[in-house]
Parts: sequence; structure tokens; C-alpha cells
Amino acid sequence: MYVRDAKNREEVWLLDHIEDMGLDETAFRSRDYVIAIDEETNEKAGFGRIRVHKADDEAVCELTSIGVLDDWRGQGIGAHVVERLIQKAGDEGFETVYSLTDAPDYLRQFEFEPIDAGSLPEKLQDRLDEKREATAPDAVPMALSVAEFRMPRRFREAFKRAAADEGESEPEEGPEDFGIDPDEATYKYDTGR
Repeated sequence: MYVRDAKNREEVWLLDHIEDMGLDETAFRSRDYVIAIDEETNEKAGFGRIRVHKADDEAVCELTSIGVLDDWRGQGIGAHVVERLIQKAGDEGFETVYSLTDAPDYLRQFEFEPIDAGSLPEKLQDRLDEKREATAPDAVPMALSVAEFRMPRRFREAFKRAAADEGESEPEEGPEDFGIDPDEATYKYDTGR
């Protein structure tokens, strides 16, 4: 399992899953996303995005639209997506990363702290209002100093063993499932002659 930058050809896949999960697709650009990939099967497992908001001479970085496909949940996929996004933000020179989330307990595991909406940069205050109206009525603002990010050990271990949950396999169908008696049936064309 690894996490890499999204490619343009993955736009449709991203948009489909963002819509299915009810996540925010405002100002969508595939190059802002990262995707978790199973290296054995090439199956996509999760994704997330950093969104840079520019106002005058200030730029602000937001983590948003983090999602893990159902079959991959509980295996550290989301944690590694968050880690890659934080890395990417740091590489772009951001010291603080914000998130407007309705899952604050999840982000607390990585040292994100809730903050007062009034202390958000102005651009994110407007964004918080929009997000509460559109996709996440319970969204709360959180912030993380990039240098303070911590990955809990359990997520690292789970990520190493991550595999899709295939669910229960269905039994193989046989002739009886179609009302055919296998002892009496012939499998050649019968013309009745």
C-alpha cells in the first residue's frame, strides 16, 4: 500500500467517490488530491485533498475531502492519506494546516486541535459557513502545526497489512440453481428427432 499524487486520468474516479461519500467537491482539481493504492492489485483505497486559499498576500492550506472506500476502512488508509497531505503542505511551505471537519475526534489523533471559528483566517471563516450549509452542518475548525503532526503506531502497523475486505463470497452456481436436473439433462442441442 502506498499514497501518491492523483493523476488527471483519475478525475472521474475521484468525482464519483466524492459524490458517493457526500464530500466537498468545491473548486475540484485532481492535482490537489492524493490517492492510496494497493501495490499488489493497483486498487484505489482512499483519497484526500489539500486546498490552498489565497487572499491578498496570504495563503492558507486546508485539508478536505478525505475518504476511504468501505472495503478498506479501519486499516490506516485515511491516516496515511492525512500524512501525505501534511507532507505535501509542508513541502509547499505551509507551517499550519486547517481542516473544517465533522469528524474532529479522528483528526485529534494526529495532533490537530479544535480552534475558535473567529480565529480562522477570514477566507476559511467564509468556507466554514459554506461547508456547514452544503455538506457538513456539524463541521468544526481545527488546526495543526505541520511540525507537530504525529502518526499513531497502530495506523502504521495496520497500513502494512491493509487488504480489501472482500466480504462473504457467494457460492458457485450449479445447474440446480436454474431448475436443471444434472442427471437427466443433456447439454447438446436437442432437435426432437
